[in-house]
Amino acid sequence: MIVWILIGVPGLFVAWMILIYNRLITLRNEVKNAWHQIDVQLKRRYDLIPNLVSVVKGYMEFEQDTLEKVVSARTKALSAVGLRERASAENMLTDAIGRLFAVMENYPVLKSNENVMQLQEELTSTENRIAFARQLYNDLVANYRTRLEVFPDNIIASMFTFRGAEYFSIEKADRALPAADISVRRK
Repeated sequence: MIVWILIGVPGLFVAWMILIYNRLITLRNEVKNAWHQIDVQLKRRYDLIPNLVSVVKGYMEFEQDTLEKVVSARTKALSAVGLRERASAENMLTDAIGRLFAVMENYPVLKSNENVMQLQEELTSTENRIAFARQLYNDLVANYRTRLEVFPDNIIASMFTFRGAEYFSIEKADRALPAADISVRRK
């Protein structure tokens, strides 16, 4: 009987360690997968933006600055490295797209153009998917980081050098409320 206890206790301890290790691996992989899902939606957005810009460019001859800001923000987002830089660049791109949509409201011809409306709808749908994917990613990061910090998982996490994932968040400057400009500009 004592032999079984001497074999069973270490066996249970090893099994317990394996369960915790596997749970941490699963959570880490879920976080990575969620990030890749964000990437898929961002790629879709990157592909839609040039189409929208090229379609509206002819109609918005007085708004070249707005179009250039969208293209520039897209370029920065494509070349961003690291989660923080990427998050900041994506937030700037989202803001630029929002301004483009707001400016497009001043052009009745654009609002009646079927191609523009379809691209705008696809881009809006993609923006919603990106927002949902970011939320899912941050939820999974929270679960993973919690597991890394709670006892006894934190022991196994430190033994195998698990590292926490970063949240997809906005910069402090982006948290400020935007100034609303409702003045009517004459062309």
